[in-house]
Amino acid sequence: MRVYLPATIDTLRALLDTGEVGPAPLRGFAVTPALREWYLDDDVESLEYAALLDAARASLRLLDLDAKAPRRRVVIAVDAAGTVALRPELERSAVELADPVPMRLVAAVHVDTEEAEPTVAAAVEAVLEADLGSEDAQFVVDEAEGHELAWYANQEIGPLLELL
Repeated sequence: MRVYLPATIDTLRALLDTGEVGPAPLRGFAVTPALREWYLDDDVESLEYAALLDAARASLRLLDLDAKAPRRRVVIAVDAAGTVALRPELERSAVELADPVPMRLVAAVHVDTEEAEPTVAAAVEAVLEADLGSEDAQFVVDEAEGHELAWYANQEIGPLLELL
C-alpha cells in the first residue's frame, strides 16, 4: 500500500542518517475506503494525489511545531510493508504505520521548491486557524497548496539536501 508521510527537511536528514523513517507509530495518508467514498472517483492516480495533498497539509502542521525548519512542505511516499491501521476518526485518508519504514521502501519524496517558501511560511502561520474553520486562514493555506511539490527519487535525497 502506498502511504504518504508528512515530513520536514529535518526528517529527510534523519532518514539519511538512520536509514529509516521513524520512530513508529507513523501517521500517514493513503487511499482508504473513506477517501474513496468521499472523492467519488475511481481513478487511482487522482485518489493518491488527494492523499498526497492531505500529507502536504499535515507537513504544514509539522512546520508549525518547528520554527527552525526550512519552510518547505515535504512528503515521503513509501510502500508500506508492515501493519497499516486506518484512522478515519482523524481524517478520511489517515492511516498509522506500526513500524519504522526502511529506506528501501521509500519510493520518492515530494518537496516544495525555493519559490514556494514565502507562501508556505504564511500557510504555516495560518494552518491551525484554517483547521478551526477560518475562511481567511484557509485562503492562505490554499495559496500554498497551489504550489506543486517537486518529485525526487529516493537516491536523490542526499543531493537535494546538499542544495538546501
